[in-house]
Amino acid sequence: MTSRTGFFVLSGVLLVVALLCVGEGVQLIATGKPLGIGIGICAFVIPVIGVWFLRQTVRFGRASEQLAHELEAEGGLPVDELKRTTGGRIDRASADAVFARRQVEAEAAPGDWRVWFRLAVAYADAGDTPRARKTMQHAIKLHSTEPARSNA
Repeated sequence: MTSRTGFFVLSGVLLVVALLCVGEGVQLIATGKPLGIGIGICAFVIPVIGVWFLRQTVRFGRASEQLAHELEAEGGLPVDELKRTTGGRIDRASADAVFARRQVEAEAAPGDWRVWFRLAVAYADAGDTPRARKTMQHAIKLHSTEPARSNA
C-alpha cells in the first residue's frame, strides 16, 4: 500500500469515527443529565480536533507537492545520489554526507525556498521526519512570501 492510499484510508476512518463521536455526543446530550451533557460536549470537541489535524495535513501535502512540481519544472529537484545497502536501505554515511552539503547550501542562501526544500528531503532521507517536516514548512513559508515572477 502506498503512503497516499494509506492516507486516504486513514482519513476515511477518521471521518467515520468523527461521525460516530458526534452521534454519541447527541445521544449523551439528549439524556438531559449534567454528566451526560458534559461528556456529550466533549464528544463534539474530539472530531473537531481530528478534522483540523486532517485539514492541516492535506494543506501541507498540497503545498509541498506544489513546491516539488515547481522545482521539477525548473530542473532543480534533488537527484537521488544516495548509496543503498543490498536490502535497499539508505546508507547512513551517504545520507549524512548529502545532508551536510544541503545544510551548507541552506546556510549560504537562507531566503531561498529551493535549498530549504532540498534540505527537507535530506532530513527525510536521513530518517529525521520531524525536522524534515519543520524544514519543509519553512520552505513553504519562504515560497509563499517570495515575490511573484513575471514570465516576460
